[in-house]
Amino acid sequence: MKLRYTLLFSAFLFILASCKKEETPELFNSWKLIEILADPGDGSGTFQPVSSDKIISFFANGSVTSNGQLCNMGTESNTSSEGTYAEAETAITPDNCGIAPFVIYYEFDGSNLILNYPCFEACREKYELR
Repeated sequence: MKLRYTLLFSAFLFILASCKKEETPELFNSWKLIEILADPGDGSGTFQPVSSDKIISFFANGSVTSNGQLCNMGTESNTSSEGTYAEAETAITPDNCGIAPFVIYYEFDGSNLILNYPCFEACREKYELR
């Protein structure tokens, strides 16, 4: 009987150890915009693919830069902007938005980085590692 429980317990540990754990990507990278979600107000919004060269880069010193505007959602990559981020709060604070405090919260969805803009309705940008 003890052998049976030992084998069962060993099999359980083996299965548990072999389960794949999804790892969060390293934030300190450059990320390319691939999709935007702009909800129309009824909760039906979904991410839509975009064609954009917008890049956001995070640095170990707590700074963040982009070749596009951080103060508003968009695909354009012709105006650089910068700010800071706090990894503990998963928050980005862009410089010079004219609205204080203006905070963008971020999260990971698998290997993608999601920026959640402060909107009444859901407005989000999805990035992939560059």
